[in-house]
Parts: sequence; structure tokens; C-alpha cells
Amino acid sequence: MKYLDEFSDPELAKRLLERIRATTDRRWAIMEVCGGQTHSIIRHGIDQLLPDRIEMIHGPGCPVCVTPLEVIDKALEIAARPGVIFCSFGDMLRVPGSKKDLFRVKSEGGDVRVVYSPLDALELARANPDRQVVFFGIGFETTAPANAMTVYQARRLGIENFSLLVSHVLVPPAIAAIMESPQCRVQAFLLAGHVCSVMGTQEYPPLAQRYEVPMVVTGFEPLDILEGIRRTVAQLESGRHEVENAYPRAVSEEGNPAAKAMLADVFEVTDRAWRGIGVIPDSGWRLSPRYRDYDAEYRFSVGDLRTAESAVCRSGEVLQGLIKPHECAAFGTQCTPRNPLGATMVSSEGACAAYYLYRRLDQPAEVAHA
Repeated sequence: MKYLDEFSDPELAKRLLERIRATTDRRWAIMEVCGGQTHSIIRHGIDQLLPDRIEMIHGPGCPVCVTPLEVIDKALEIAARPGVIFCSFGDMLRVPGSKKDLFRVKSEGGDVRVVYSPLDALELARANPDRQVVFFGIGFETTAPANAMTVYQARRLGIENFSLLVSHVLVPPAIAAIMESPQCRVQAFLLAGHVCSVMGTQEYPPLAQRYEVPMVVTGFEPLDILEGIRRTVAQLESGRHEVENAYPRAVSEEGNPAAKAMLADVFEVTDRAWRGIGVIPDSGWRLSPRYRDYDAEYRFSVGDLRTAESAVCRSGEVLQGLIKPHECAAFGTQCTPRNPLGATMVSSEGACAAYYLYRRLDQPAEVAHA
């Protein structure tokens, strides 16, 4: 429990808050990119403890939430086919597609299984040579290395009945898209420590300079986040826009060279659609040509499937930081964790789920950060 206690110490948190208050003279809007950080901020009430001049904006950092509707529908189409074992992490099973979710497919006879690693799915393929095994590979740079390794292993071992439905997205292009939006209010970013532990920090200085925004890498415990905010506010107040690493116990400038080499071998950069946001150029990965035979989209011919987003759900605006979850008219009424309209209410990292779970049901936006 040493590190859990150490990075949740209330006395140290109080001191950090005092330093943040002493430094803050103007109003600032800071976006945390990671959904895990969003949940930590809401769970611990960090946004309510900060000076009322600091607003935390919740960004598109939940991997389940940004997986586009058409990819969910492709997963449903594949999972319903005879002879397919469809594997996924548990948090994807309740994400709504156009008409149903993976739980419904399972109840209707589809062989949908929760696994804890893509390598579990590969082992299923080895054990069931007469069936097609598909793993739903979603997420940011954090989860991509394990998925890349699994495809690499499938090819090396000659396991031909395994494939990957890919929906990997990248953080830097999303930051650029947010900053170039005419509605953007973001003045600084807290960067996700787990993404940077894989990729390092080298991609971010050009963004900080181009958009003149501070960027601070931080972790997920209360003291990590408060220290990241403290450093961010110090930069904002002094007019600096640099990349700082406030998470050195996990993040280095170069990241993980072995993981990056695997990613470069198995994937190639492509345009990606983000749920509720639209297509962001060069913002995702797909399998590179030498691994294309393991691409479930090609194997099952679902690449042309197109869908339309819900007219009621405003998760896209939540993901862009344009509204807080409770500002959506459907929040907590038509849309609940039991009957979600969008992925932001389902995922363990979704902002809507955080607001619902921690009872931020009707808090006015103007005092949400008081």
C-alpha cells in the first residue's frame, strides 16, 4: 500500500492546493486528456477543491468512448456470424451500436467472450483451429503494443484463424484537432502518463510551441494530478508553453524503444474516425500491409459498413470538452449506465459515467470547478 498511501496523502494535497491558489491570478481552462485522470479528478473532488479560476475540461481520452459507432457495428456483424469466437475486454460488451450491443449478440447465440489479454484470444485460436477467432483491438498508444505483439506472434507461429478488429487512435493528432477547433477554450493540457510511458514525450514539444500551450505529463493519483496542475498553472501565469514531465517514475523522454519498434513493424498510420467527433487525419493505426491478412475488417468484408450517430446523445461534445456531462438533456434520464445512449456513459473511463457514479447530476456548469 506504500505508493497508494504516498500519492493520496491529504496533507501533501492540501499543501499543493495552497501553492496552486497562491500562484493563480487569472482564469485558466486546463484539459486532462486521459479518461482515467477524469475519473480520479471527479472521484476525489479535485475540480471542486481548485481555485474557482481554474476549470478542468474533460478531453477525449477514454478509448472505449472514442471508438466510432461504425466500428462497434462491424464488431456486432462479425460476432454474430457462425463459426466465430469474438473476444473483447469486458468494457466493450455494453457499448451500444446502432441497434444492439455485444451482450445482445451473445444472448442471441453469438460466441462472445471476455478475455484479459489479446494473447488469451490467440490461445483460443490455437485451441480451436476450425473456428475464426477475432480480438477487438481498441485504445490509444497504451494498449496497442500488446495487440501488435499478438498479431506478430500469430504470424510467427502460423496461426491463420486469428484476426484483429483494429480501432487504435493517437493522442497528438487529437490535441491538434482540439486546438484547431473554432470552439476551443483549452489553454493547457495534462498529458496521460501511461501513453507517454510507451511513446515518450518527444511528439509533444512541437505541439506546445505551435499552439502556445503548456503540456505537463502526469499520472493518475490525486497528488500526481495536483502536481501536474501546479506546474501547468505556473507555466500559464508566467507565459511559458513547454512540455514538463511530472511523472518521471514511469515516463522517460524516449519512452519504450522495444514497444515502439513493435508498433512500427505491425501498424501504419491512417485517418481515423472518433466517435462523436468525426475523422481526424493521421490519428490512428491500422495493420501494415505485411500483416493485412490478420485484419478482421478485410477478412470479414465489413469495411464498407456505415452508420449514423444518435441525434439525442451529445457525447461528441463531451469528448471535445464543449459541455459537461450533466449539460446534456438526456443525462441521468434517457441515458444511464443501465440504458446508455453513448459510450461515455458505459466506459469505466467515460466522463458521463464518472459524473453519474459520483453524483454530479445537476451541478451548474459555472460552479462545477468552484
